[in-house]
Amino acid sequence: MDFFYDVIVIGGGHAGCEAACAAANMGARTCLITMDMNKVGQMSCNPAVGGIAKGQIVREIDALGGQMAEVTDATAIQFRMLNVGKGPAVWSPRAQCDRGKFIWQWRSILDRTPNLDIWQDQADELLVEQGQAVGVRTIWGVNFHAKSTIITAGTFLNGLMHVGRHQYPGGRSAEPAVYHFTESITKWGVRSYRMKTGTPVRIDKRSVHFEDMTLQPGESGFHQFSYMGTKRTLKQLPCWTCYTNSEVHETLRARLDDSPLFNGQIQSTGPRYCPSIETKLVTFPDKDQHPLFLEPEGEDTNEMYLNGFSSSMPMDVQLDAIHKIPALRDAKVYRPGYAIEYDYFDPTQLKHSLESKVLAGLFFAGQVNGTTGYEEAGGQGIVAGINAAIYCSGGSPFIMHRDESYIGVLIDDLTTKGVDEPYRMFTSRAEYRILLRQDNADSRLTERSYQTGLATRERYGWWKEKEDAIGRIIDFCDNTPVKPAEINSALESADTSPIRTGCKISDLIGRPQITLNTLSEAIPALKQILETLPNRQEEITEAAEIRIKYKGYVEREKLVADKMRRLENIRIKGHFNYSELREISTEGRQKLERIDPETLAQASRIPGVSPSDINVLLVLLNR
Repeated sequence: MDFFYDVIVIGGGHAGCEAACAAANMGARTCLITMDMNKVGQMSCNPAVGGIAKGQIVREIDALGGQMAEVTDATAIQFRMLNVGKGPAVWSPRAQCDRGKFIWQWRSILDRTPNLDIWQDQADELLVEQGQAVGVRTIWGVNFHAKSTIITAGTFLNGLMHVGRHQYPGGRSAEPAVYHFTESITKWGVRSYRMKTGTPVRIDKRSVHFEDMTLQPGESGFHQFSYMGTKRTLKQLPCWTCYTNSEVHETLRARLDDSPLFNGQIQSTGPRYCPSIETKLVTFPDKDQHPLFLEPEGEDTNEMYLNGFSSSMPMDVQLDAIHKIPALRDAKVYRPGYAIEYDYFDPTQLKHSLESKVLAGLFFAGQVNGTTGYEEAGGQGIVAGINAAIYCSGGSPFIMHRDESYIGVLIDDLTTKGVDEPYRMFTSRAEYRILLRQDNADSRLTERSYQTGLATRERYGWWKEKEDAIGRIIDFCDNTPVKPAEINSALESADTSPIRTGCKISDLIGRPQITLNTLSEAIPALKQILETLPNRQEEITEAAEIRIKYKGYVEREKLVADKMRRLENIRIKGHFNYSELREISTEGRQKLERIDPETLAQASRIPGVSPSDINVLLVLLNR
């Protein structure tokens, strides 16, 4: 059997679903090939979306016209805006989701996406002709031919699970590993390596002593993930916190020889920023407790996720240690935690479009690029889907820069720096955090996506309406003066000093204690503007306020970003034979030759390429 498409996507995880929807919504005839069409968008580990920097990525996916934010809002059972005690550059939305409903929400979206077919099968061999990927053959002998192919296989490629000294092949719990497919790719010169991740025990909430835990409620405010979606409708549930103790630690330490992480059984690298509980004990030997978070898996289930207790220790050790925690002394579990090793491909062999430099028409997205996290996967997936669709028609690739999005930072880091451990996004990785806020992802990306052909006219129209409303507020505040007599009582009520002479409203908004809503109570004209805003009044008001408060910082950061953009415009790919450039360092030559960056700015971000090496290249370019 032979089928012919524009784009085929291998894998129905977070990267695959976003890639398939993006390509199909851009008009490409697309097929999503997945091993189980009833587990698309499966949350293999924590049933949560967002978090520090990850929440910004989800809002960027939404601004581009992707689906993750709407799926999250529709299935959220708890929402929180993290870091609100700090500046808005690092505010990050996060939501607990109903794991089962999340899958079916994704399935519903896939089923009603035009130009998109789903085929339940397993990819077995990459088809290549004359240096170009032209499709895949499945384990059932079906040939899928396509102009572009996207690999989003997650942790399934040669996946091997570990619980103590027991090992079992699998892509995740109760699901088979994929063999042969990695080798069908690497035989063409694509480099692959191994990584490790893990997940914790799942607990029956009926056996938990919640009286010995601390309640962690969610928020009921206006914040959500999607700029377009509906408000949360599911029952909102709390999370709970507790701590490990010295007894827990002693129980685990006594059996470290049985841990596959420390007895030589696992050789690959795990995630630094989501370590197993046994790794925490070894890394932080002086700590006598570590925080744990007990999180609901859904609205209608007793299953709970013990965040902070990821482990691959033997099953009996995990249970013994958990029972040493007062709140979990009688805990019953559904399954133990486990570690999993899997194949990934060197992301420095990718272009910024996520197309392979080795095989034309082949794209990679998600954990196969060495990342960890649903959000990082979804961000790569939508970029790969856009570019795979563009590739079919021969257009210019869709590339996002570091001053434009966290997704741009993510892809630039992967393709220029590579990975030696699972990559996780943090706000600290972005040098333009003030520009890349969660509140302005639509203003950064929606117009670009609309011009590219993904964002719908409805999305574009709502963004224009929102921008116009923000503009009206800012214009009013910048041009409307207030006198001491009409505003000082409001200022004193807000614990900020009164004014002695008249000033513009925007000058007052710059004070940390003052908000637009505070001033609107004293300035009727401002209150009228805020009350006549279109939909999402609170979101628009907050966005306008942030722009006014941080105007100076934003303008200064834009100047820095513009300077770096000049280096982005200096293309060097194909200009040099790096091995012959004795004027630059040996390490610089080797890194430049291996990665072969497109621009001088990309070259400057490669570890091992020094500023003096960049100056040499500038001189050789007569710049």
